[in-house]
Amino acid sequence: VQLQACGGGLVQPGESLRLSCRASGRVFSLNGMGWYRQAPGKERELVALSTGSIRRYGDSVQGRFTISRESKNMLSLQMNDLKPEDTAVYYCNAVDSNQIYWGQGTQVTVSS
Repeated sequence: VQLQACGGGLVQPGESLRLSCRASGRVFSLNGMGWYRQAPGKERELVALSTGSIRRYGDSVQGRFTISRESKNMLSLQMNDLKPEDTAVYYCNAVDSNQIYWGQGTQVTVSS
């Protein structure tokens, strides 16, 4: 499985961005997909997960971000009311019964 994420960029506080992730390969084997992020000097952390009908969010993004599994191979993350602390590289993630897959990451910078 290969993951390609896009949609990052530079925005001001309070603005919105939408990230997309396209999976290719054995997408029908995927059990779940999600987003993680890593800021400079910090560990990678959960942003949002989508597994079946279950959605799970990190505490810091709850109520502002929305994850959508639009098809077996398309995942999106709508990010509203962005804050400077949301600045990070965002990674798309997918899992099947054997392996965890990671995309290459897309930079999100929130700054005035």
